Amino acid sequence: MVVGNVPTAVDLVVVGGGPGGYAAALHAAHLGRQVLLVEADGDEGLGGVCLRVGCIPSKAMIEAADLHHRIPHAEAMGVRAERGAFDMAQFQIWKAKKVGGLTSGVRGLLKAANVSVKRGHLRFTAPGTAVISDGDGAAEFINYKDIILATGSRPVELGCLPFDGEFVLSSTDALELDKIPDSVAVIGAGYVGVELGTALAKLGAKVSLIEAAARVLPAMDASLSRPVARRLKELDVDVRVNTLVTGHEEGALTIESNGQSERLDVACAIVAIGRKPNTDDLELPAVGVEAGEAGLLSPAEDRSVAPHIYAIGDITPGPALAHKAIAEALVAARAACGQKDAFEPQAIPAIVFSDPEVASVGLSEDEARSLGADVQVTTIPLTASGRAATLDQRLGFATCVADTDDGAVLGIHMVGPHASELIAEATLAIEMGVTLEDLALTIHPHPTLSEQLAELSHLALGMPVHAPLPKR
Repeated sequence: MVVGNVPTAVDLVVVGGGPGGYAAALHAAHLGRQVLLVEADGDEGLGGVCLRVGCIPSKAMIEAADLHHRIPHAEAMGVRAERGAFDMAQFQIWKAKKVGGLTSGVRGLLKAANVSVKRGHLRFTAPGTAVISDGDGAAEFINYKDIILATGSRPVELGCLPFDGEFVLSSTDALELDKIPDSVAVIGAGYVGVELGTALAKLGAKVSLIEAAARVLPAMDASLSRPVARRLKELDVDVRVNTLVTGHEEGALTIESNGQSERLDVACAIVAIGRKPNTDDLELPAVGVEAGEAGLLSPAEDRSVAPHIYAIGDITPGPALAHKAIAEALVAARAACGQKDAFEPQAIPAIVFSDPEVASVGLSEDEARSLGADVQVTTIPLTASGRAATLDQRLGFATCVADTDDGAVLGIHMVGPHASELIAEATLAIEMGVTLEDLALTIHPHPTLSEQLAELSHLALGMPVHAPLPKR
């Protein structure tokens, strides 16, 4: 069924209701535009993968798993409690309540801004026109003035291991488990695989973590991945690096390493090898836009990919992170409203909710040197932190990469408790061009983990407080 023959005139369209999409819709509405947000799952899909089946649910599982795991390890603190079996059904109820509350919050914000939400899939028909199909046979043609594409991404399948929702699971499926599997293979030791594998191990599953590269977290600096690998071993996770999955049969995977094949018996397998941008169903050639080989669009600094068409988030180059998408959304919305703007951050922080947590922003030592910089690299262990001692979590460190000539902070990299929260200050430091002296002169509260940043700068300047002077 086609809804009428006359296209509906729409001021500004946002396609996708994830963090980038709803942020763009809200900002454009606040700037005076009449906004239509098209989301495949309608109101229920607001928040996108991140809120509904990604960032938020996974962090909920990680938090619950950590609490469950720490109960018997807290006896040294005087905590006496008996740990029973983890109640996965109750966890799913709790998680759904949190996700539902946040989704309702997004819905309320959009309603307050007079953003219209329509369920459906949009595809272009010509410059300035598109059709929205609701999946039930109904379609509506629209004429738009501006459009912001925020269609996100989806999990990548292994060719020999297609998702079936039972034995072969996506990361989305893994967050909907109704019971803890006795054994599980997590394929891919990037941040998603490490987070899921760690959580499931803490909940009692026998976890095998399989990675084709030579180490876990291969996209991060090796110094950051080593403490995580050490902790995975302590959690009895069977880490298999330089290993490929070549096939499967009921209840088992076939894996290969160093030319040797092996059968790995598991209750299920979670494939976490990356994500693919959702650009293939947009009919981009109709508006003169071509996606790259990986399906990514290459926007200009204002996020435009064609006149009046903007692209943000996972469908653009760079890390597929919600905070990057939100930052791009604000630029695209302003540009669509006629304001000059550009997406040109000095650095984008990356975090892993592993155990211990990993957070990184700016240049590593190798990256800085490859750019010709003469750098000073300073590292302090977490054992220097009194707050870490009271948390009984002292595995980790913090590293600062600074320019030798002017002391400018080029990169900060952290491993340890709450590193994900601490990296925001480091990001601000790099964005503002802060020097080691600026950090050293900033009074940090005691006792807190944030003192690591002050201690780093003090040590780099040769005036450490809680660390010995480096040997010369």
